[in-house]
Amino acid sequence: MNGSIQAVVVGAGMIGAVHAAAIRAAGGELAGVVASTPERSAQVAKAWNVPARYRDLDSVLADDSVRVVHVCTPNALHVEQAEAALAAGKHVICEKPLATSAAEAERLTRLAAEADLLLAVPFVYRYHPLVREIRDRRLRGDFGAWQLIHGSYLQDWMLSGDAMSWRVDPADGGPSRAFADIGSHWCDLVEWVAGVRFTELTARLGTTVPTRPTGTGTSFATLSDGPRVEVRTEDVATVLLRTEGGVLGTLTVSQVSAGRKNRLWFELDGADGSAVFDQENPETAWLGAQDGARLIVRDPGHGSAEQRRLSRLPAGHSQGYADCFTSFVADAYAAIRGEKPEGLPTGADGVRAAHVVEAVLSSDTSLTWTDIAPSRAVMPARA
Repeated sequence: MNGSIQAVVVGAGMIGAVHAAAIRAAGGELAGVVASTPERSAQVAKAWNVPARYRDLDSVLADDSVRVVHVCTPNALHVEQAEAALAAGKHVICEKPLATSAAEAERLTRLAAEADLLLAVPFVYRYHPLVREIRDRRLRGDFGAWQLIHGSYLQDWMLSGDAMSWRVDPADGGPSRAFADIGSHWCDLVEWVAGVRFTELTARLGTTVPTRPTGTGTSFATLSDGPRVEVRTEDVATVLLRTEGGVLGTLTVSQVSAGRKNRLWFELDGADGSAVFDQENPETAWLGAQDGARLIVRDPGHGSAEQRRLSRLPAGHSQGYADCFTSFVADAYAAIRGEKPEGLPTGADGVRAAHVVEAVLSSDTSLTWTDIAPSRAVMPARA
């Protein structure tokens, strides 16, 4: 594929496969994959129909033809691998969390800025066309001053007491699980769509399954009846937030809510109107007014320019998560070429998420309102 950006995926789990598909769908060239061992790398390369040319990350970084490294490994490996890729002059798309501490996330973002390299983070729910439509209407002033912000992000993949995942262990996943994994998505999306900044919060975390099997199972799939260990990360979280303008927000996060597969839901209530988006039903959005309410439908023939740009299919032909990922990767690659796509989440957004996670953990420990620290990271020049 002449002229296409060559990319390598590091990490061969569920999210690595999503990145691989998005690279191809966005017009990039999937040059290879690196898994946990050279043998596993060769096995996955065959399954993904790519050359088995890379035994490890070092061999990727030594290949001058590779321009982008997609870091899709367990959370604790992100900083080391992303830093090595940046040092080798590669652009990086790093799964969130960018790092398991805000200080490390800031350092990584600073390195990318100093090297004039793109560091992007897949907060891909920004890429639902109707999310862009709601944001555009907010920018036009349709909703008025915000009165209340509320919502939830609910899943059920950890509901079984026999569910296991590397994310459960703080050594691999970091000190927060449910909030860092999915609550961070909600906060990023709502701040970006509503145009607000949460400045303080009070949070409570809960672990509803006290022990789980040991092991490194993949997300959304693995059950085990093996030896059990104490769970030291949360299954649920509740958070009360306040914006810089004093608007209150509430968020409920769960990975143990039966029947909820991936329900990221938010409502923005303004003085002149309200808006609701539900990620499990992304083809419609609810708009409320004092004299009634209506549903709008994703349609490339109507609405904002960004909704039209990201509508990859005709109205009535459902788009979803994979399309969001494709649009995100396409925008990241456009940024590498020197363009400035709207809403591309970068390292600065990963730093922001890390500060919110740390505030949640601190508040749960102190049982008090906690300030969300401002970011000191420098944004990459090309982002």
